[in-house]
Amino acid sequence: MTQQLTATRPLAPASSTALSSPSLPSLGTAGLVTVLLGAFLPMLDFFIVNVALPTIDHDLAAGPAVLELVAAGYGIAFAVLLVLGGRLGDIFGRRRVFVAGAATFAVTSLACGLAPGAWSLVAARAAQGASAALLIPQVLGTITATTHGARRGRALSVYGAVGGISVVIGQVLGGMLVAADLFGSGWRSVFLLNVPFALLALVLALRFVPESRAERAAEVDIAGTVLLTGTLLALLVPLMEGRAAGWPLWSWVLLALFPVLATAFALVERRAERRGDTPLVPPTLLRIPEMRRGLGIALPYFGGFGGFMFVIAVALQQDLHLGPVAAGWALVPMAVGYFTASLCGPRLIGRFGSRVLTAGAAVQAAGLATLAVTVLADPAGFSPLRIAPGVALAGIGQGLIGTPLFRVVLAKVPTDRAGVGSGVLATSQQSSLALGVATLGSLYLALSPTLGMDHALALCLGIQLLGSFTIFYLTTRLPRSIG
Repeated sequence: MTQQLTATRPLAPASSTALSSPSLPSLGTAGLVTVLLGAFLPMLDFFIVNVALPTIDHDLAAGPAVLELVAAGYGIAFAVLLVLGGRLGDIFGRRRVFVAGAATFAVTSLACGLAPGAWSLVAARAAQGASAALLIPQVLGTITATTHGARRGRALSVYGAVGGISVVIGQVLGGMLVAADLFGSGWRSVFLLNVPFALLALVLALRFVPESRAERAAEVDIAGTVLLTGTLLALLVPLMEGRAAGWPLWSWVLLALFPVLATAFALVERRAERRGDTPLVPPTLLRIPEMRRGLGIALPYFGGFGGFMFVIAVALQQDLHLGPVAAGWALVPMAVGYFTASLCGPRLIGRFGSRVLTAGAAVQAAGLATLAVTVLADPAGFSPLRIAPGVALAGIGQGLIGTPLFRVVLAKVPTDRAGVGSGVLATSQQSSLALGVATLGSLYLALSPTLGMDHALALCLGIQLLGSFTIFYLTTRLPRSIG
């Protein structure tokens, strides 16, 4: 414990205290529901568009490359601006930035739903991703700054559950909305649905969410922001767009620039902290053991989760020729498994600590192995009913990992760094989801025409299985007790 406390001290100057002192009103139940609604909508939108892409292509004559941008533009803008969103909350107030994010998310969602053409939809999706980057860090930052002890742990557990469930619900709800064709809106209802709920979150936030910010406001780290944005763009753009564009020269140039930009970012941030400035990602923040090890788990967890959701959706719709509704309902056992594990998670964590994550990695591995055996044993009989056991096991395992993971990462982050800590975690989450979709999705789409659906899917599941083994090992390195 002494070592952990020592590791966190450099983050908080002795002369500063956070506004989230005991005198600050705590986050009540209504406030928690409000910020969780603000988290649910952006995470839902990351995946809800997947099942609508064929209809968008038909209506707007988008073509494969532009369709990739409709999906990727949101994720890229979301990921690259998240840390900046956390910093803005620290400076201007997390409730104020949350309200601004909810308003812009409603406006950009409306723009997506009314887009007259493919490229205007791409631009609106990128703007929607940028507004989501304002929302998500304020949710985690507000929870960290305005709750304490067991209540904070429970709130972060619920946040983890909302994140996982929103991904699965996105696939199911997206298919239902497209098939329902409400008022002839077709795919547009996928985006228009956000508008009333985002406005509701805005109104409720003004009433129920307490304001919090870092008392000693730091200036925006312009150099760090530019370099982090460039680093993530150099990695995500070619991985998400390279295959659809035929892997042109620019995609390889960007990939080659990625390690150079990443190194430059690390050096600039270290130099800024040594000067006494406040960098975008303080290196001392990553020296907190819980933060460092938790982020190590987040990469294979979210990467595997995002890749799994994309690959299984493509396999069901493209190769098994299921409609969007049937493909969505095939994932209901995963949603039920995830939700059940999430409900049990807080009680299990209190009793067994980090061993819950270890058990979750083992259960997730069992589910992935079951799915791989199912598809290889009888490719012709691969159906929603046949995959139900494996999908349910994978959902239970993912719920046992995802629910406590946010508690692990943010457990020892000082309150006056809640915004930047939340931004780092959210960036890791969204970048990993995007990487999973880009790498495993591209691999499956490249191999399925030659290897067949069964072997291509089994290979992707095998890669995710290796990720589960990695998570299993890393969770054994965590402190047994989770704060």
